[in-house]
Amino acid sequence: MTSRETHRPGGPDEAAAAPPTGLRHAVRAFRNRDFAIFWWGALASNTGVWVKNLAVPFVLYELTSSALWVGLATFAQFVPAMVLGPLAGSIADRFDRRRVLLVTQGMQALATAALWLGWALGVRSPGAILALVALSGVFNGLNVPSWQSFVNDLVPRRDLLSAVTLNSVQFHLARAVGPAIAGLLLATLGATWAFFLNAVSFVFVLGALLLVRARPRTRPPMGKGVLRQFGRALRYVRGQPGIVAGVVVAVLVAFLGNPIFQFTVVFAAEVFVVGPIGLSLLNVALGVGAVLAAPVVSGWDSVVSRAAVVRWSLLCYGVALVVFATSPGYAVGVVALVVMGGGFLAVISTVNTAVQTIVADHLRGRVIALRTVAFTGAYPFGALVQGWLSDAFGPRVTVAGAGLVLLACGAWLGWRSGLLARLDDPHDDRAPGEPAGP
Repeated sequence: MTSRETHRPGGPDEAAAAPPTGLRHAVRAFRNRDFAIFWWGALASNTGVWVKNLAVPFVLYELTSSALWVGLATFAQFVPAMVLGPLAGSIADRFDRRRVLLVTQGMQALATAALWLGWALGVRSPGAILALVALSGVFNGLNVPSWQSFVNDLVPRRDLLSAVTLNSVQFHLARAVGPAIAGLLLATLGATWAFFLNAVSFVFVLGALLLVRARPRTRPPMGKGVLRQFGRALRYVRGQPGIVAGVVVAVLVAFLGNPIFQFTVVFAAEVFVVGPIGLSLLNVALGVGAVLAAPVVSGWDSVVSRAAVVRWSLLCYGVALVVFATSPGYAVGVVALVVMGGGFLAVISTVNTAVQTIVADHLRGRVIALRTVAFTGAYPFGALVQGWLSDAFGPRVTVAGAGLVLLACGAWLGWRSGLLARLDDPHDDRAPGEPAGP
């Protein structure tokens, strides 16, 4: 890995100027009261979301015995975010983000309550389940740019990487805890209780949003037309190679790597032949890997370049996909998923930080929305394609192929194109009226 030049070597204050590293530096964002409150509320709520994220593909596979239906669930959940991205980005820049989150999280709570009630009343139609998942996806699509931009409103810029990484940590910690709870519930009390727990969990994040106070920000004047504003963000991104690099990497990971999060259901049933508890442990492994990687990513950000983190993490991610797909047994598969979870956390939190660091403040919400559109568009299409391929050729061939393509793309980006080096570009301090070009 390469190191950043953080001070002039050989100077009299070289030892004193050594950049901070380690666990305390990694969790520095927790010194900000409002971020800490938001983090804990989000952790509780996302734990409930991950209970549902395992329960939905589980019941769909039980009802249909088709990997394609599992892919359709991902498609229904994330495509609304792609379609609504331009509107969601404008909302994130135009309105108070805390209030936006209160509305979108509240509506998601109602949608998940409808899923619980429908299942409790005996609705077993895969189409009805997909419809309710899509309804929740609509409100989540309106939520994502404001959520990710809101993290920036809770901490000073010097703590941004810590905040973004810890935000990813709570997401992946929830991924570790939620599936474990889901596995126990599915094996004992059934899916009804899993869906109920998800609906109730929104109380925690709504309570946290009522308690926090965001840092003041200047809302830029915005012209009329959502698509026009989104087009402006697109033109701006084209002039920022570092943001382009972040979007490209996010798309690759979403299309090729992310579908494995749903396909653990298929591997548990067809390859490893384990029940709900074994399935939950596969998903727990992904979360554990991410949590283990977080202190390394955030704790040494002052001495290791973002480009180096992404370059090597993409390599680890691709290798882990191939190992998981070809694993001779369940234990090897679990270890591969731990590595995969760490690689995912390192790549996504680093490119998210790069985008949030580079982007001009007055375009933050719309640029994050553009990145969200790219990521959430690639993810469901990747899940759909891999679901179809899995039904046709088998899950092992499908996932191994995705891992090999990710390896090839990551190698080209990291060692031939030079694009990843732009992830370390500095913050754009342009005022709203200045040209958007480089």
